Amino acid sequence: MIDTDEKLAALLPVIQTAPWLALDTEADSLHAYPEKVCLIQISTPAGDELVDPLAPLNLDPIFAAFNAHEMIFHAADYDLRLLRKHHEFTPLAIFDTMLAARLLGEPQFGLSNLVEKFLGVKLDKGSQKADWARRPLTEKMEVYARNDTHYLKPLVDKLKAELVAKKRLAWHSESCARLIVDCSQPVVVDEETVWRIKGSSHLGRAELAVLRELWHWREREAVTANRPPFFVLSHETMVGIAIAVAGNLPMEQLVPPRMHPRRREALMKAVKAGAAVPPEKFPAVIRHHSQRPSEAEFRRFRELEKIRDRHARELAIDPTLIASKATLGDLARDWDKFAPELMNWQRDLLK
Repeated sequence: MIDTDEKLAALLPVIQTAPWLALDTEADSLHAYPEKVCLIQISTPAGDELVDPLAPLNLDPIFAAFNAHEMIFHAADYDLRLLRKHHEFTPLAIFDTMLAARLLGEPQFGLSNLVEKFLGVKLDKGSQKADWARRPLTEKMEVYARNDTHYLKPLVDKLKAELVAKKRLAWHSESCARLIVDCSQPVVVDEETVWRIKGSSHLGRAELAVLRELWHWREREAVTANRPPFFVLSHETMVGIAIAVAGNLPMEQLVPPRMHPRRREALMKAVKAGAAVPPEKFPAVIRHHSQRPSEAEFRRFRELEKIRDRHARELAIDPTLIASKATLGDLARDWDKFAPELMNWQRDLLK
């Protein structure tokens, strides 16, 4: 485990001179709140290394060294967002093995599925939900973590050869570049919608006022306890309490019986605050009104859908890789406005 600046300094020239580099991360989103990056796995021709970002390390030099490479990931989306959020790092170029598999039409594109199919190796998935903040890591966790990057380069060699054979390597390169851009965008929190959890769309304004207070209470409790919000109170229970309080119905039976007295007291204060919100300050009920397409737009949508589905069948790939139904609807409504948002290979297939 790389957990001192001295060890990190020794690893730096290995990364700088490596002809290729594979990377993965592990976080503790199932065990802590907010989540943090707990482990960075790195594979090069020299071997597999585990870097401990929870140790007092200066990681800036190693992140700078990363960008001398096209970095290999599997399912890069989550890793890129984590690294951007917690370490302000965005790679210049990546090769995503999951994207490659999907563009090749692989029906099962999880890492273990691909490694078994293309390399004949069966991976142990037993540590997927482990608490990666624990130290020291168990031997089983270390093996699992190293395997996440150990097989990526030989997997790339197999997948890239197939992409070249099927003339889809440029599609993959463009898709990876788009993924980097998408994952590097700053997250904008809308204070009017962030608390509107599953089940809230059917609530009235008085119920929403209670739910809003409950959500903010739960966020504070989750941060204080360093536990994910669902450990504090479930979405379903929050919605049920909001309905009961706004309807002057008993709600005590909805509160988990083993809730700590201090937390229960804070919950009741939030409920009281939500119930006391005056009507003029109730949250608005958000209604999403979709514009009904015209006859011409509907015909154009069906034409585009037929084109998309025909290409998807011929290419043996998921049609949504070419365009989702929502995208097809936008294109049917205004091709000139929305077509530039497509990647070049998607637009070429839909012309």
